[in-house]
Amino acid sequence: MNPTLTPSQFTSPDIRPVRHLAPRPPAPDPPGAPAWPTWGQRVLPTPLRGLLVDLGMWHDPTPHPPSQHLSQVLATLHHYGWCKSLDYSPTGRMCIRGAQNLLEKTGHVTPAGRARAADHMQTILAKDGVTMPFWAWNDLPDQQFPAVQRLLTQAADLARQNGE
Repeated sequence: MNPTLTPSQFTSPDIRPVRHLAPRPPAPDPPGAPAWPTWGQRVLPTPLRGLLVDLGMWHDPTPHPPSQHLSQVLATLHHYGWCKSLDYSPTGRMCIRGAQNLLEKTGHVTPAGRARAADHMQTILAKDGVTMPFWAWNDLPDQQFPAVQRLLTQAADLARQNGE
């Protein structure tokens, strides 16, 4: 070894250039809050709407996976307002379950996707030691909207981690 070489001049076959990993893509923008259901969406039974969709006479939105559904629930609560003790308040505010009802009724989520989203919310609540259903947790007297936001955001993140 040459004593005049500095340590930075040593080369080794084991040294490889560092590859920089590409940053993870950010979560997709959440879908916006839907409009209130039209008269047809409220009156026509879901099986009849499904038949009309099959015939090309009705165009339902594409249902979202659980992660996007949870993000859309949060967007809906921001748009219409949040409440507790009622699915829909007289002023149009909604609880978590009311927002889910609106999204399912307007075709933004399937019953199976909604059930998976509810499972993710229950998982997040269970991590915090809460054993009650999410709709009962929503209605607790001291419940505040920031806690609801945190639940929906964490549940959406969990669903995204699970590929949903």
